[in-house]
Amino acid sequence: MSTQPTEAYTGVDNLEVMQEAVNYNRYLLDTVRKQAPARGKVLDFGAGGGQFAAPLSKHGMDITALEPDQFLQQRLHAQGLSVVGSTQELADASIDYIYTLNVLEHIDDDEAALRSLHAKLTAKGKLLIYVPAFPVLYTSMDAKVGHVRRYTRSTLAARVSAAGFRIERIGYTDSIGFFATLAFKLIGNKDGDVSLGALKLYDRAIFPLSRALDLVARRWFGKNLLLVASKS
Repeated sequence: MSTQPTEAYTGVDNLEVMQEAVNYNRYLLDTVRKQAPARGKVLDFGAGGGQFAAPLSKHGMDITALEPDQFLQQRLHAQGLSVVGSTQELADASIDYIYTLNVLEHIDDDEAALRSLHAKLTAKGKLLIYVPAFPVLYTSMDAKVGHVRRYTRSTLAARVSAAGFRIERIGYTDSIGFFATLAFKLIGNKDGDVSLGALKLYDRAIFPLSRALDLVARRWFGKNLLLVASKS
């Protein structure tokens, strides 16, 4: 399943820890909602345990959660979500909005995955992508959770454009996180585990400042990349 999110996800423990990143998760939820159409069918590509699909569904979005991992599929079903295991289960031109958060970096053939998503969108459909940025920031945590790559602005834009999308917006996010991740790479642990205490400290005290700095730094650097594209 080289064009789908990794079938056996190896970072479930880190996924659980990330539930405690309250400000970070709220930012991603708000970002997804801001780009969403007023109505229509929505696909969460790589839904995990429903961290985003579940609350967005409660806000009235008609969401289908795509998740190949069977253990995580059970969680999604338990939350009353519609679940599929691959894009092959979806009809072409049937989705109005697709968002994918920290997923594309897991996929070997990411361009093929993007072409598949392009086919599933309606003519006026939109795609939102959020991925880790800068190969220099690749750490033991990336390796543990199965990241194949980290992106630069140019590499992500090239892949999305090659898949047929028109890019509407692209920029780096979490600018202070760039330096925090670099510090983790230099002095952090080698097993890739996320420290709950450090995560909470960063999320509560530093992430809001980082978001403010993004207004200036988003063209040049950040821990992640945010891209919005349309099909036509």
